[in-house]
Amino acid sequence: MSSTFKPTHIDFVDGKKRIEEALAKVGHKMNSRILTSRDKEAVALCNLLGVPREQLPTGFMKWQLPFYLDGGQFFITATAPNAEVGEHSHDNDGVRFIMSGSVYYDGIELNAGDWMYIPKDKRYSLKVGPLGASMCYCYCCCCAGRELNKNDLIDPAPFVRVRQSLQR
Repeated sequence: MSSTFKPTHIDFVDGKKRIEEALAKVGHKMNSRILTSRDKEAVALCNLLGVPREQLPTGFMKWQLPFYLDGGQFFITATAPNAEVGEHSHDNDGVRFIMSGSVYYDGIELNAGDWMYIPKDKRYSLKVGPLGASMCYCYCCCCAGRELNKNDLIDPAPFVRVRQSLQR
């Protein structure tokens, strides 16, 4: 990375205003429907919300996503191949990032690197692709219930790696 890289920062409120300006320019109303990275409006919005290349290190591209959450909690989901979740909705807004594999939503396939913004009360269902999927979610709620889990989901033995800086 270049030692001359100096990120340009604006505060959260100005970031929201930037998104709202792009939404108005494209004519898309936030929370009007589920929006995915594969939608025509999303591509236009992400292009408007791009960070100029001269503000980035060589070889990088960066854009702001065309939605915001006023608070959120993050979850990772790992799925079996061809698993399905029936039609449902959430009480708050959320976003899903496909990290690996794929899911099918409303006739389109979302692959690694794609995202899906889900406004509150918008109903949807998903079918997982033939290789399964790993996803990261951010919800403006906690979709886990109050009680802590009593069984390990992640086997630490093959998963944990000790970083060099922590071996001292």
